[in-house]
Amino acid sequence: MHLNNTDPEVYNLIIKEVKRQQNMIDLIASENYSSPAVLSAMGSPLTNKYAEGYPKKRYYAGNQYIDEIESIAIERAKNLFKVGHANVQPHAGAIANLAAYFAFMEIGDTYMGLELSQGGHLTHGSPVNFSGKWYKVVPYTVEKETGVLDYDKLKKQAIETKPKLIVAGYTAYPREIDYTLFREIADACGAYLMADISHFAGLVAAEVISSPALYADVITSTTHKTLRGPRGALILGKEEHAQRIDKAVFPGIQGGPLEHVIAAKAVCFKEAATPEFKNYAQQIIKNAKALSNELISLGYNLVSGGTDTHLVLIDLTNKNITGKDAQLALEEAGIIANRNTIPYDTKSPFITSGLRLGTPSCTTRGMGISEMKEIANYINKVLSDINNAELKSKIKIEVEGFCSKFPIYKNYKVE
Repeated sequence: MHLNNTDPEVYNLIIKEVKRQQNMIDLIASENYSSPAVLSAMGSPLTNKYAEGYPKKRYYAGNQYIDEIESIAIERAKNLFKVGHANVQPHAGAIANLAAYFAFMEIGDTYMGLELSQGGHLTHGSPVNFSGKWYKVVPYTVEKETGVLDYDKLKKQAIETKPKLIVAGYTAYPREIDYTLFREIADACGAYLMADISHFAGLVAAEVISSPALYADVITSTTHKTLRGPRGALILGKEEHAQRIDKAVFPGIQGGPLEHVIAAKAVCFKEAATPEFKNYAQQIIKNAKALSNELISLGYNLVSGGTDTHLVLIDLTNKNITGKDAQLALEEAGIIANRNTIPYDTKSPFITSGLRLGTPSCTTRGMGISEMKEIANYINKVLSDINNAELKSKIKIEVEGFCSKFPIYKNYKVE
C-alpha cells in the first residue's frame, strides 16, 4: 500500500524534503544525491534480515543471498580502491574511525590528528568525542600564513611525540594530501598510517586525486559524499590487517550489519567504476576551481588561496560578517552552505569566521563551470547586502528557476 495512504504525515514531509532539495542549490561539501538505483537497493526488503558475522560465517540462518550480496560489495570495493581487504559493514564514518582505532591501538595510546578547528574531523581527536576521551591526542595544525600543512614540521612533531598512529584526512582542508610524505613521517616514528578519505573517496576512486592505497595501513571512508552512495561507511586496508579490522567491526563495536545499505553500497561501487563517474569526478574539481576563482575575483579570501579538490573554504573576516550569519542569509535566498571555522579562528564553532562550500551535489545535477560563476555571483549579492530581505526573496525565486533546469529525480515516487 502506498505510504500516502498508510502514513500521510510522514509521506508529506518526505515530499516536502524532495521539493526542498530540488528547489535549492546545495553547496554542502559532504552531501550528494544518490542514484535511483542506490535508493531502490536501500529501500529493499533486505532490511528484514539479521546477518551478524561475515559471509559464510553468520550467527543466523537464511543468509545465502545476503552472503552473495555482501561478497559482491566487498569485491567491488577492493577492485575500485585497489586494496587487499575491504569491510563494508560500518554504519557511519564515525563508526569506521572508531573501529580503525580499536584495530590498531589500545585505549590510552597516543595518536596524531589535525585539530578540529583547523579542518580535522570530530573523530580525529576532539576532546568532546570518544577519539579525544579514550586516547591521548597530539593535534597537528596547518600553517597560519598559508593555511596548508608543513610536512617537515609535522615530521619533527611525530618524532618527538612517538604516536602509535597518524591520521591523514580532513573535512575542511581544500588541498590534496601527499601520502608519500605521510608514509615517510609514519615510518620515521614507527606509527601506523590511517587515511580518512570520507570527503574525497569518489575522487580517489575515479583516480582524479592521489590514493593512499599504497601508503596507508588502514583507510576509512563514508560512502555518501563524493562517492555518491548510501549513507554509510567502509574500511579498507592491506590484506595482512584483514583479521584485526574485521574483528574490530564485529564483534568489536557492531552487531547486525545493515544489509539493505550494504546492497546500496555495492550498487554505488559499480557506478563509481564507470567512465561516466570518472568524468563526473573530474567535473567536481573543475567546478570547485571555477567557483573558487570567481569568488576570488569578487574579493573573497579563500583559505590556502584556492582548492585542489571538491571543497572551498571562505575566510569572511574581510567582509565583516560571520559564518553563521552568512549561512542563514544564503539559506533564505535558496542556497545551502555551512558555517565553518577557519584555521586560527577567533570566533566560536557556533559562530565561525568561515563558510564551507562544495561542488559534488551541483555537479551531480549537471551544473558546470558557467553555473559555478552564476552561483558565486548569487552568493556575492546576498553577502554584500546580508540584511536585505527583499533581495533575498528575489534571489530565492531566481534560484528556484535556476534549479528547475537541473532536476534531481524525474518523476520521483515514494512507494
